[in-house]
Amino acid sequence: MNLVERVKGIILSPKTEWPVIAGEPGDASYLFSNYVAILAAIPAVCGFIGRILIGGSIIGGLIAAVIGYLLTFVAVYIVAWIINLLAPSFSSQKNFESALKVAVYSYTPSWLAGVFLLIPALGFLKILGLYGLYLLYLGLPPVMKTPPEKAILYTIVIVVCAIILAIVLGAIVTAILGVGLFM
Repeated sequence: MNLVERVKGIILSPKTEWPVIAGEPGDASYLFSNYVAILAAIPAVCGFIGRILIGGSIIGGLIAAVIGYLLTFVAVYIVAWIINLLAPSFSSQKNFESALKVAVYSYTPSWLAGVFLLIPALGFLKILGLYGLYLLYLGLPPVMKTPPEKAILYTIVIVVCAIILAIVLGAIVTAILGVGLFM
């Protein structure tokens, strides 16, 4: 898999890219080291630079970037676990490697939109990462073998679980490190 071609394919032609992805192995170490590790660095690095530009603490910004980067791996893994766990409830094939592929590639727009964190005034454009919800919806039928009529509800349940996960992870980080550390 060529990273640039995969990103281009999943963003610009997801309906044809998902069936290709479905036929590939979903090796976790490969996906994390060759895709997540690279793309998840975009919001971490850009967010760090953006914090520094507005006068934030270098140490606080670096800690936030590292923690955010590492939590990305945790979040992707847990979302994949949730996708796999819920699969039978939506008449889908239970297969963790497939669930991991869906989770990893659905996060692509969010990571790419992280480039807007370079300029804090453009940070609101990170909302473009919500395109990943559509990618998730499109990816479930070919990769998880979800019946098309169940894909929308499956997507909604996954998204709700991912939001809860983000809130919990954010609360844990805040409880451990404190609210004012990153400024």
